Amino acid sequence: MGRLGDFFSKELGRRRVWLFFLVATLIYVIPLILADYPYIDDNWRSLSAGTAWAGQGRLFTELFYNLLTFSDAAPNIFPLPLLIATLAMAFALTSLTFHYYPQATMPCCLVLLPLWYNPFFLQNLSYQYDGATIALSLVAVIFAITFRHSSRILQWLVPAFLIALALGLYQVSLNVFLGLCCLELLRGANDKWAWRQWYELIGWKIAQAGLGGLIYSVTAYPYMNQNRALLLNWAAAPWLQLEINIGRVLEKVVLLFHGGFTWVFAALLLCALVGSARLARNVMERHDTGLRKIVMGLVCLLAVPVVTLLVSGTALFFRDFNEGARTLMGFAVLLVLLFYLSHLALASIHERLPMLLAVPLLAMLSLSFAYGRVLTMQNTFASSALFSLGHDIASNRQLREAKRIYMAVSDSDHWLVAASGSFKQMPVLRYLLNIDFFMLAENLPKAGITNVVAERERRNATLVGYQGYPPLVESQFYRLYLLGDYGFIVMKEPTPITTLQW
Repeated sequence: MGRLGDFFSKELGRRRVWLFFLVATLIYVIPLILADYPYIDDNWRSLSAGTAWAGQGRLFTELFYNLLTFSDAAPNIFPLPLLIATLAMAFALTSLTFHYYPQATMPCCLVLLPLWYNPFFLQNLSYQYDGATIALSLVAVIFAITFRHSSRILQWLVPAFLIALALGLYQVSLNVFLGLCCLELLRGANDKWAWRQWYELIGWKIAQAGLGGLIYSVTAYPYMNQNRALLLNWAAAPWLQLEINIGRVLEKVVLLFHGGFTWVFAALLLCALVGSARLARNVMERHDTGLRKIVMGLVCLLAVPVVTLLVSGTALFFRDFNEGARTLMGFAVLLVLLFYLSHLALASIHERLPMLLAVPLLAMLSLSFAYGRVLTMQNTFASSALFSLGHDIASNRQLREAKRIYMAVSDSDHWLVAASGSFKQMPVLRYLLNIDFFMLAENLPKAGITNVVAERERRNATLVGYQGYPPLVESQFYRLYLLGDYGFIVMKEPTPITTLQW
């Protein structure tokens, strides 16, 4: 028992820390790799080896796949990109650990692991194409924080280029960089940095972020479709719009705190409060003027709500507000803040107590595996649905030879019956899955059906379904119609699980 305790409290070398992060990060993504489910955009990208990232301001994502596939497109090579990103993340977390804790121990590693073990990050990683590059954008901002060089020019330029790279991979990663900058201020205050070193840090980070944004604006940004860059309408109650957006994010975040997760995070928050009191005491014990102590204390106090706001961060200010889990990358920094403060509190009691931080990490790992099972269920359901629909079309000559078949866009929360128990016990799983459709038109070519398209503005399939035409084929989940040379697929509303008798 003594040797085990020494293992958890003794100083670790860089190699052992890297191995720990490599294993920990791989375990977290194993359920997603095993599920092997093409997630939303993956369907059309794999069908056409398409890119189209440049129009989203993500030019470097496009270049990444061009280089990795030795082509000018993006053939599906999953899970290779995700494995590369996971390997890079292990290096980034190792660098950040020794940046925070020069004498790193196992509990120190646990403090930084939430940057990867972010429950909402599971949706980002679900994309077989985008997941890897989003992870690489996170790697870039971490190295932008940890980079150190004696040359002031390089200390300015290299992080700026890393920030520009991160923005060109996934713009939302800026929230993580800004959040980590706030943590730098808290860490500097707790470690009793000299006043000059502490306030110069603020200037350095502003300069790096500014130059990084400038580099991005002249490299990837010009390729972006301008409608994606529209900000809130400042002539139409912008503060009300912000309040609504924040409320929508809060509604989604609350879904995580259910059952045992509530108690785990309540305990984590309590430890963080104790740790914040310890940090405040360290600030007050500084050998400095009263004014400087007050300024430092106020900045540290302000950093907490700023990190909280950065859960969604810059996304809140865009007119096309996206409340999807993939935009909540900043939640990882909030978790690291709670872990950092909790580590301060627990380590002050006993050097081995910070190992208790493994408990919330295990809770998040268990959520990853639960989500992986949901993806597997969705994959099974989608495959069986594809086989059924493909068979009905291929076995009917009129539908098979139709000039075009329109598929209705029909949304429902009741398609995936097999996961209803998991959704009830972990409501956040449905939010992470974010799939409320039976099938996409892009799936049909996998079954050899090439004449199906999704309905657009005309809503052809929906109109046919509502006008009382007799279906040519009717199944449990859909009806197939034929009018002249055109076919129509109309989805039925599935039966909610609550109405079924077991």
